[in-house]
Amino acid sequence: MEETKGPSELAEEDEFQRMRDLGDFMIYRSAINKLADGEWSGNEKKTFNLGPLKPSLMGEDPRLPSMPEYPTLLDFFNLRFGPSKQHLLQSAALAQKNNLPEKMILACLLHDISVIAFFRPDHGYWGAQMLEPYVDEEVSWAIRMHQALRFFPDKEVGYEYPEAYAKRFGADYKVESYIQRDYEYARKHKWYMSARMICLNDLYAFDPNTQVSINQFEDIIGRHFKNPKEGLGNDNTSASHMWRTLRRPANAL
Repeated sequence: MEETKGPSELAEEDEFQRMRDLGDFMIYRSAINKLADGEWSGNEKKTFNLGPLKPSLMGEDPRLPSMPEYPTLLDFFNLRFGPSKQHLLQSAALAQKNNLPEKMILACLLHDISVIAFFRPDHGYWGAQMLEPYVDEEVSWAIRMHQALRFFPDKEVGYEYPEAYAKRFGADYKVESYIQRDYEYARKHKWYMSARMICLNDLYAFDPNTQVSINQFEDIIGRHFKNPKEGLGNDNTSASHMWRTLRRPANAL
């Protein structure tokens, strides 16, 4: 009797079949994407399958918009961030309307950059790491700590626990210990209100009928984001590899 193939094996077969239209290159998905899709088999008796040794994609992906040689933050917004970037843009527009300082408008513009372009889990921490070499320390700190603060109301400044969280996670949801720890740390920090301002200007349901352009914030980005002259990803910082991954997300290695 033929053994039934599991989801992981079927996904691998599908991956081996999906070839690039031009050039017959293999297109790989990263293991983290497979795990997120529930593609995992704990059966260690399964034989490791490398698959057919065909040319693999290394370099620019023809399925994606072409990036300039020296990409800037604006280029990533326009050429790698999808429609959900409106969440960032509308949050920044609200911060601008509320007359926040420019660097805090930038923090609102970038606070969920990891959700929009990279990873959802621990997005505040990932986002801060992506941005640390290019923004003021207060901005990256606020982005990191909004991850924890958003779960805790602060009536004194008018921040209530988001109704959307109660619906999505349950009314009795309890945060993990590291979130509790970081909240308590941030609550006593001199930049507490900077992180809290992100929460206050975060839009948990943005208006689908409103379109905010990144061009509205071009001057603020120019004054407060340090675009490297080599281009994001071409430079040599602790975050360069993350921007290279966004540029070429299907590279084999």
